[in-house]
Amino acid sequence: MGLIQPLLHYGGHFLAPFLIAWLIWREKWQRAGLVIAATILIDLDHLLADPIFDPGRCSIGFHPLHTIYAAALYLALLAVPRWWVRAIGIGCLWHLAVDGGDCWMQGTL
Repeated sequence: MGLIQPLLHYGGHFLAPFLIAWLIWREKWQRAGLVIAATILIDLDHLLADPIFDPGRCSIGFHPLHTIYAAALYLALLAVPRWWVRAIGIGCLWHLAVDGGDCWMQGTL
């Protein structure tokens, strides 16, 4: 896929959160964008794997914070009546979608 895959992956993790925030919370889109982008921290679960980084591995379903159980928790965060909690939920779900797209492009999902 050349440059397309990394551009979509990193753009999805670091640029798209601000677009999502602008679409949902225009009055505080910059703060919301930072919260959504900060959900990249769920990638800390990669530190539990051996090896930590494997370019051929799909993170969806492999790492604990990238499972269906974690996704259910992230979905539940959308019901909390605080904008920043919802932003975390949206960010984590978006993170899983971006990683899932990456796995799909690699042919591992």
